Amino acid sequence: MELAAVKTSYRYWAPIYDLTFGRISQAGRRRAVEHINRRGGRVLEIGVGTGLSLDRYAPHVEVTGIDVSTDMLDKARAKVAEKGLANVVRISEMDARALAFPDGHFDTVVAMHVISVVPEPERVMEEMARVCKPGGEVLIVGHFARDRGLLASLERLFAPLAGVIGWHSDFALSRVLGVPSLSVATSRPVPPFGIFTFLVQRKREAARVAA
Repeated sequence: MELAAVKTSYRYWAPIYDLTFGRISQAGRRRAVEHINRRGGRVLEIGVGTGLSLDRYAPHVEVTGIDVSTDMLDKARAKVAEKGLANVVRISEMDARALAFPDGHFDTVVAMHVISVVPEPERVMEEMARVCKPGGEVLIVGHFARDRGLLASLERLFAPLAGVIGWHSDFALSRVLGVPSLSVATSRPVPPFGIFTFLVQRKREAARVAA
Protein backbone atom coordinates (compact mmCIF):
# COMPACT_ATOMS: atom_id res chain seq x y z
CA MET A 1 0.00 0.00 0.00
CA GLU A 2 1.18 3.55 -0.76
CA LEU A 3 1.62 5.89 2.19
CA ALA A 4 -1.29 8.09 1.11
CA ALA A 5 -3.56 5.04 0.94
CA VAL A 6 -2.50 3.96 4.43
CA LYS A 7 -3.29 7.40 5.86
CA THR A 8 -6.65 7.49 4.10
CA SER A 9 -7.57 4.02 5.32
CA TYR A 10 -6.72 4.78 8.93
CA ARG A 11 -8.47 8.16 8.85
CA TYR A 12 -11.60 6.13 8.19
CA TRP A 13 -10.78 3.47 10.82
CA ALA A 14 -9.57 5.76 13.62
CA PRO A 15 -13.00 6.52 15.18
CA ILE A 16 -14.06 2.85 15.28
CA TYR A 17 -10.75 0.96 15.37
CA ASP A 18 -10.75 0.14 19.09
CA LEU A 19 -14.22 -1.43 18.91
CA THR A 20 -13.66 -3.36 15.68
CA PHE A 21 -10.27 -4.67 14.61
CA GLY A 22 -8.84 -3.64 17.96
CA ARG A 23 -10.92 -6.30 19.66
CA ILE A 24 -10.11 -8.96 17.06
CA SER A 25 -6.39 -8.33 17.44
CA GLN A 26 -6.21 -8.02 21.23
CA ALA A 27 -4.91 -11.55 21.89
CA GLY A 28 -1.84 -10.99 19.74
CA ARG A 29 -1.18 -7.60 21.29
CA ARG A 30 -1.45 -9.07 24.77
CA ARG A 31 0.98 -11.87 23.90
CA ALA A 32 3.53 -9.41 22.52
CA VAL A 33 3.35 -6.97 25.43
CA GLU A 34 3.58 -9.74 28.03
CA HIS A 35 6.73 -10.96 26.28
CA ILE A 36 8.19 -7.45 26.25
CA ASN A 37 7.34 -6.86 29.92
CA ARG A 38 9.36 -9.93 30.87
CA ARG A 39 12.34 -8.51 28.98
CA GLY A 40 12.05 -4.90 30.16
CA GLY A 41 14.21 -2.15 28.72
CA ARG A 42 13.48 0.33 25.97
CA VAL A 43 10.84 -0.54 23.35
CA LEU A 44 9.81 1.02 20.05
CA GLU A 45 6.28 0.23 18.88
CA ILE A 46 5.91 0.66 15.12
CA GLY A 47 2.35 1.56 14.11
CA VAL A 48 1.22 2.42 17.62
CA GLY A 49 -2.13 3.51 16.18
CA THR A 50 -4.71 4.55 18.77
CA GLY A 51 -2.46 3.31 21.56
CA LEU A 52 -4.35 0.11 22.32
CA SER A 53 -1.25 -1.52 23.84
CA LEU A 54 0.16 1.42 25.77
CA ASP A 55 -1.47 0.81 29.14
CA ARG A 56 -0.43 -2.86 29.06
CA TYR A 57 3.30 -2.10 29.23
CA ALA A 58 4.82 -2.49 32.69
CA PRO A 59 6.05 0.71 34.38
CA HIS A 60 9.69 -0.43 34.05
CA VAL A 61 9.41 -0.54 30.23
CA GLU A 62 10.26 2.73 28.46
CA VAL A 63 7.93 3.06 25.46
CA THR A 64 8.23 5.06 22.25
CA GLY A 65 5.43 4.81 19.71
CA ILE A 66 5.32 5.96 16.09
CA ASP A 67 2.69 5.98 13.35
CA VAL A 68 1.94 7.79 10.08
CA SER A 69 -1.70 8.48 10.93
CA THR A 70 -2.29 11.76 12.73
CA ASP A 71 -5.88 10.69 13.46
CA MET A 72 -4.68 7.53 15.20
CA LEU A 73 -1.90 9.37 17.07
CA ASP A 74 -4.34 11.92 18.47
CA LYS A 75 -6.18 9.07 20.17
CA ALA A 76 -2.93 7.51 21.40
CA ARG A 77 -1.79 10.79 22.96
CA ALA A 78 -5.18 11.20 24.62
CA LYS A 79 -4.85 7.73 26.20
CA VAL A 80 -1.37 8.58 27.50
CA ALA A 81 -2.66 11.78 29.11
CA GLU A 82 -5.87 10.28 30.50
CA LYS A 83 -4.15 7.27 32.04
CA GLY A 84 -1.01 9.05 33.18
CA LEU A 85 1.34 6.69 31.37
CA ALA A 86 4.65 8.16 32.51
CA ASN A 87 6.66 5.32 30.92
CA VAL A 88 5.44 6.35 27.44
CA VAL A 89 8.18 8.85 26.66
CA ARG A 90 7.42 9.70 23.05
CA ILE A 91 4.55 9.43 20.55
CA SER A 92 5.55 10.70 17.10
CA GLU A 93 4.39 10.84 13.51
CA MET A 94 7.08 9.01 11.56
CA ASP A 95 7.59 6.87 8.47
CA ALA A 96 8.89 3.46 9.54
CA ARG A 97 11.02 3.29 6.38
CA ALA A 98 13.25 6.05 7.77
CA LEU A 99 13.30 5.88 11.56
CA ALA A 100 14.75 8.95 13.26
CA PHE A 101 16.66 6.93 15.88
CA PRO A 102 20.33 5.91 16.12
CA ASP A 103 21.56 2.38 15.50
CA GLY A 104 21.05 -0.07 18.35
CA HIS A 105 18.84 2.28 20.36
CA PHE A 106 16.08 -0.13 21.51
CA ASP A 107 16.06 -3.43 23.38
CA THR A 108 12.89 -4.48 21.56
CA VAL A 109 11.21 -3.25 18.37
CA VAL A 110 7.65 -4.43 17.81
CA ALA A 111 5.09 -4.09 15.01
CA MET A 112 1.64 -5.42 15.81
CA HIS A 113 -0.85 -5.88 12.97
CA VAL A 114 0.88 -3.32 10.78
CA ILE A 115 3.70 -4.91 8.73
CA SER A 116 1.33 -6.07 5.97
CA VAL A 117 0.08 -2.49 5.55
CA VAL A 118 3.25 -0.44 5.40
CA PRO A 119 4.79 0.49 2.05
CA GLU A 120 8.04 -1.43 1.40
CA PRO A 121 7.82 -3.84 4.35
CA GLU A 122 11.29 -5.23 3.62
CA ARG A 123 12.74 -1.77 4.09
CA VAL A 124 10.77 -1.35 7.31
CA MET A 125 12.18 -4.63 8.60
CA GLU A 126 15.70 -3.40 7.84
CA GLU A 127 15.05 -0.21 9.81
CA MET A 128 13.57 -2.16 12.72
CA ALA A 129 16.69 -4.31 12.82
CA ARG A 130 18.98 -1.28 12.55
CA VAL A 131 17.55 0.49 15.61
CA CYS A 132 17.45 -2.74 17.65
CA LYS A 133 20.41 -3.48 19.91
CA PRO A 134 22.59 -6.51 19.17
CA GLY A 135 21.07 -9.30 21.23
CA GLY A 136 17.72 -7.50 21.19
CA GLU A 137 14.50 -8.68 19.60
CA VAL A 138 12.27 -7.67 16.71
CA LEU A 139 8.67 -8.80 17.26
CA ILE A 140 5.96 -9.09 14.61
CA VAL A 141 2.30 -9.89 15.20
CA GLY A 142 0.27 -10.25 12.04
CA HIS A 143 -1.48 -12.38 9.49
CA PHE A 144 0.55 -14.28 6.91
CA ALA A 145 -0.86 -15.97 3.84
CA ARG A 146 -1.41 -19.71 3.70
CA ASP A 147 -0.06 -21.76 0.81
CA ARG A 148 -3.11 -23.92 0.21
CA GLY A 149 -6.68 -24.70 1.22
CA LEU A 150 -9.94 -22.77 1.44
CA LEU A 151 -8.50 -20.02 3.62
CA ALA A 152 -5.69 -19.45 1.11
CA SER A 153 -8.32 -18.97 -1.61
CA LEU A 154 -10.23 -16.50 0.56
CA GLU A 155 -7.04 -14.57 1.29
CA ARG A 156 -6.39 -14.16 -2.41
CA LEU A 157 -10.03 -13.13 -2.96
CA PHE A 158 -9.83 -10.32 -0.41
CA ALA A 159 -6.34 -9.15 -1.41
CA PRO A 160 -7.57 -6.38 -3.78
CA LEU A 161 -9.48 -4.81 -0.86
CA ALA A 162 -6.32 -4.00 1.10
CA GLY A 163 -6.89 -0.26 0.74
CA VAL A 164 -10.34 -0.61 2.30
CA ILE A 165 -9.83 -3.16 5.05
CA GLY A 166 -6.41 -1.74 6.01
CA TRP A 167 -4.22 -4.87 5.63
CA HIS A 168 -3.08 -7.37 3.02
CA SER A 169 -4.79 -10.73 3.40
CA ASP A 170 -2.25 -12.45 1.13
CA PHE A 171 0.94 -11.12 2.76
CA ALA A 172 3.81 -13.63 2.58
CA LEU A 173 5.83 -14.56 5.68
CA SER A 174 9.02 -14.49 3.59
CA ARG A 175 8.76 -10.71 3.35
CA VAL A 176 9.73 -10.31 7.03
CA LEU A 177 12.46 -12.96 7.13
CA GLY A 178 15.08 -11.47 4.83
CA VAL A 179 17.20 -9.34 7.18
CA PRO A 180 20.60 -11.05 7.60
CA SER A 181 21.17 -9.84 11.18
CA LEU A 182 17.89 -11.38 12.39
CA SER A 183 17.15 -15.02 13.12
CA VAL A 184 13.82 -16.57 14.12
CA ALA A 185 13.59 -17.41 17.83
CA THR A 186 9.85 -18.05 18.16
CA SER A 187 6.90 -18.43 15.81
CA ARG A 188 3.49 -19.50 17.05
CA PRO A 189 -0.18 -18.94 16.14
CA VAL A 190 -2.41 -16.72 18.26
CA PRO A 191 -6.23 -16.36 18.50
CA PRO A 192 -8.71 -15.97 17.09
CA PHE A 193 -8.55 -19.34 15.32
CA GLY A 194 -4.80 -19.08 14.85
CA ILE A 195 -5.18 -16.64 11.94
CA PHE A 196 -2.44 -14.41 13.36
CA THR A 197 1.21 -15.25 14.11
CA PHE A 198 3.45 -14.12 16.97
CA LEU A 199 6.96 -13.99 15.52
CA VAL A 200 10.15 -13.20 17.45
CA GLN A 201 13.43 -12.57 15.63
CA ARG A 202 16.63 -12.02 17.60
CA LYS A 203 19.36 -9.68 16.41
CA ARG A 204 22.77 -11.29 16.34
CA GLU A 205 25.54 -9.91 18.49
CA ALA A 206 27.79 -7.39 16.75
CA ALA A 207 30.74 -9.74 16.32
CA ARG A 208 28.55 -12.35 14.64
CA VAL A 209 26.99 -9.76 12.32
CA ALA A 210 30.46 -8.62 11.23
CA ALA A 211 31.46 -12.20 10.55
